[in-house]
Amino acid sequence: MPQSAEIRARMQAEHLPDIAIDTFLHYHAQLAAGETGLMHEADLAPVENLPDAEIIPAAVAAMGAAALPKTISLKLNGGLGTGMGLAKAKSLLPVKNDLTFLDIIARQAQSTGVPLLLMNSFSTRDDTLAALAEYPDLQKGDLPLDFLQHKVPKLLQSNLAAATWPQNEDLAWCPPGHGDLYTALLTSGLLEKLLEHGYEYAFVSNSDNLGAVIDAAILGHMIAEDIPFLMEVADRTPADKKGGHLARRIADGRLVLREIAQCPADSFGAFQDITRHRYFNTNSLWLHLPTLQHVLQENDGILGLPMIRNGKTLDPRDPDSVKVWQLETAMGSAIEVFAGADAIRVPPTRFAPIKRCSDLLDVRSDNFVLTDDHRVVPNPERTLGRCVITLDDRYYKFVDDLEMRFPQGPPSLRACASLTIEGDVTFGAAVVATGNVALNNENDEGVTIPSGEVLSGVCRW
Repeated sequence: MPQSAEIRARMQAEHLPDIAIDTFLHYHAQLAAGETGLMHEADLAPVENLPDAEIIPAAVAAMGAAALPKTISLKLNGGLGTGMGLAKAKSLLPVKNDLTFLDIIARQAQSTGVPLLLMNSFSTRDDTLAALAEYPDLQKGDLPLDFLQHKVPKLLQSNLAAATWPQNEDLAWCPPGHGDLYTALLTSGLLEKLLEHGYEYAFVSNSDNLGAVIDAAILGHMIAEDIPFLMEVADRTPADKKGGHLARRIADGRLVLREIAQCPADSFGAFQDITRHRYFNTNSLWLHLPTLQHVLQENDGILGLPMIRNGKTLDPRDPDSVKVWQLETAMGSAIEVFAGADAIRVPPTRFAPIKRCSDLLDVRSDNFVLTDDHRVVPNPERTLGRCVITLDDRYYKFVDDLEMRFPQGPPSLRACASLTIEGDVTFGAAVVATGNVALNNENDEGVTIPSGEVLSGVCRW
């Protein structure tokens, strides 16, 4: 049996829809033909200037506000937060004022009236829907609250066959990246249903990015300029030099997204040059749904996003397990698929993801506040720039470890420029950090900062 037929049979046995199977085989064929998905610097030009979301005219914003009844908010919610030691949906983690990401997202939807739709994974669906049962008014008619992303087989690097792992067959499968959004909208029937209900626009963002909220001005810009696909980008800083950046393909002039996994070794220097490639993808997108349906129909359901080839071991916890390829796509890379697609520069407040425990500590602290309309924003009373927090991974990498060392909650960081902790340090209640604070405990036993202590400068034990 040909290899593609074996893969098809394996995916059919998992009840995956034909379009999802055909899409994966499209990328498998590219890989078998020697494609790498790499994007060379010589083929790209930097993007110099973009429209700015902070200076959109009021009349354009009013156009967006008028279109909100035809708009949905779609959150990517398939992640378990394993990098932070979680075994459940990351969006169920308490993040501010004892509210979870999902609580805040649900209350934002209630505030705006824009319907909420989640793309879950098999791992996050049950817990997520159980949590949303507390918000029954989120259900809009016969529209569901969620739909499921697909899964695809890992491929052996040795011969590109679908991997197997009898010890734990789940490890033989992986998510296909958030580029699966478009395929899953189609195969679930949701794209057609949304259009039947009169929805024309979708705002798509990650559930762990609390800065990503509905903005009528950006929607108005999209409508006024007749843009079918709009990517929110922000100015790159040294902290963003490894993130996907926006560029323009020289061959056809189209905007493209290049992720670091798509960058060949000889282009790493240019990839990380934030003065050359000035804008990074926030993974917040605006879609014109009728155009998406048209493009999918034209291409038999296969959008043809650029392939991302990630080299892994089959068991991520066993570096000696067999080497595999995981084929993925990025939803932002669809910017090169849609004629007339564009990007817009947004302020850093619209990109506040929580990827590490240091991010979580920052947002839980008084550096951020929860507004009456359920937005998490920088505390206006903070006069310093963003607080630089560096935590020792030996003691603060996982959420349980973090919470054990801040049992009374985070310290006040509003007047703190930077906080660096090395070693095992536990905080009492109402601790205040000011200026640049460095705590260094070189002892095997942990130390405790007394309640009410004011920290500044360097402390060693």
